[in-house]
Amino acid sequence: MRLGVLDVGSNTVHLLVVDAHRGGHPTPATSQKAELRLAEHLQPDGALSRIGVDSLITAVHTARDSAAELGCDDLLAFATSALRDATNSAAVLAKVRADTGVALEVLPGEDEARYTFLAVRRWYGWSAGRLLCLDIGGGSLELAAGRDEHPAAAASLPLGAGRLTRESFTGDPPSRREVEALREKVDADLAPVARELRKLGEPDLVVGTSKTFRSLARLTGAAPSGAGIRARRVLTHAGLRQLGSFISRMSSGDLAELEGVSPSRAHQLVAGAVVAEAAMRALKITELDLCPWALREGVILRRLDTLDGSTRDDRSAQDAPGSLGRLTSYEARCSG
Repeated sequence: MRLGVLDVGSNTVHLLVVDAHRGGHPTPATSQKAELRLAEHLQPDGALSRIGVDSLITAVHTARDSAAELGCDDLLAFATSALRDATNSAAVLAKVRADTGVALEVLPGEDEARYTFLAVRRWYGWSAGRLLCLDIGGGSLELAAGRDEHPAAAASLPLGAGRLTRESFTGDPPSRREVEALREKVDADLAPVARELRKLGEPDLVVGTSKTFRSLARLTGAAPSGAGIRARRVLTHAGLRQLGSFISRMSSGDLAELEGVSPSRAHQLVAGAVVAEAAMRALKITELDLCPWALREGVILRRLDTLDGSTRDDRSAQDAPGSLGRLTSYEARCSG
């Protein structure tokens, strides 16, 4: 069957279309992105602005039409940190549904961590042993650890690279004092979660996902994207510390000129590096592998797990296209 996954994040609205079947390897058919930076449209009262709402509706409408044109049998549509944080989230979701017919579901942060963990587990397989996974998004940091497909512990913290850039930095580049203050904040926020994760024991493999980790790894010498998704890419703590000192003195314009850095996200790379380094230090990680699969692939894999072997459309139990009603609760989904 052909599945479409629509991921409304803090930075982008991303449609991923894959051809897949239960037990099979999801094969990407196409990928489309719209850079909305929704989190930057949150007003002082926490509400998503009218411009942000209108931009979101346009992007969702375009993605819905693309999914239909590409012959998707199902469209799984979800939103993460930006809409999770918006004080008018319910009203925004209702308007998106009314205008586009797509019922976006807001994923809890811990479910983000669990879906990402599932994707990483499937990518590396059982031979990877106990996994520890980290994902730095625009609005939040997700962490999960365990031996099975479902993590023994999962957490989400408001330590996304975009959020911290907006809240902590006033200059470009940020001042040394601002960077140090951010490091102290991240250390304090991470400490209790790191203690709980360390109680689970030493991981056999530590994995990072997300654009932030990929950019940082590339800047420390990891293989470029042209080497393919199966090329092993590693980020070391020592290399990250050296890189952090270097990029913290650079403007976002200069950072955007570096290979592996997306111009649209260059401004948040310093904050992302602070979070990555603090997480590795708190969890006593010397190096981590980069996994090409993350949240979207986890959502696809869990959806495929529910199929009965046929490609029938089971949306009859729902009242709108694009609904994730059978996917919103990770725990309920797994027990089902």
